[in-house]
Amino acid sequence: MRISRLYTDERLEPGRPITLEAKTGHYLMRVLKLRAGDPLVLFNGDGADYAAELLSNRRDRVEVAVSARLPALRPSPLAVTLVQAVGKGDRMDFSLQKATELGVAAVRPLFTERTGVRLEAERLEKRAEHWRRVMISACEQCGRADIPELLAAAGLDEWLPEPPRGRRLCLAPGAEQPLVTLPGAGHGFELVIGPEGGFSDLETQQMTRSGVDMVALGPRVLRTETAGPVAIAVLQALFGDLGA
Repeated sequence: MRISRLYTDERLEPGRPITLEAKTGHYLMRVLKLRAGDPLVLFNGDGADYAAELLSNRRDRVEVAVSARLPALRPSPLAVTLVQAVGKGDRMDFSLQKATELGVAAVRPLFTERTGVRLEAERLEKRAEHWRRVMISACEQCGRADIPELLAAAGLDEWLPEPPRGRRLCLAPGAEQPLVTLPGAGHGFELVIGPEGGFSDLETQQMTRSGVDMVALGPRVLRTETAGPVAIAVLQALFGDLGA
């Protein structure tokens, strides 16, 4: 029998009973059809999984007993931060979902000339919460016990002066350096993916002057939501744990 694995923001430790939030409880009861006594696995992003058992599944209260801390997937040895231009519709969701599945350490949403009007603070906060839920859902699916860090959304003028989290790379059609022939990973990578229509010439020059290396992924131009996952997969295969 497949054991359900779910995220909770509750503190988890063996021997400590917890009460799940109503939405999670509804999912356990109404969607997964779990009953009292059924096993499940919980995680809260601390890097571990926890064996648990459903104690009660009343409409207004779902109680769970945590029994043991379990070995969990280790984070990738390669620290990749995805700097992803904010896409339209569900494209950003797709990028974040696949980046999480592929083991990125962090994500930075990026506003560019071609991403449209920047969101006001209240709307941006709601969007950031939605993006976090997308990544948590991806962690539930792929078995990650750590959740990628969601960094504050920024424009190039705000992001470029920050201390690099690794070698900065930007996918650029026609770049001379192929991604697949990069030298050693060093301290990881910040991988920049442009918006639909690409970066403007001014933005490309700004990044180049700031030390961002332009790299090519191949002969075909990929959509913004495709380019990130493909490039992350290449980096993880070269320097990380993909295929290990």
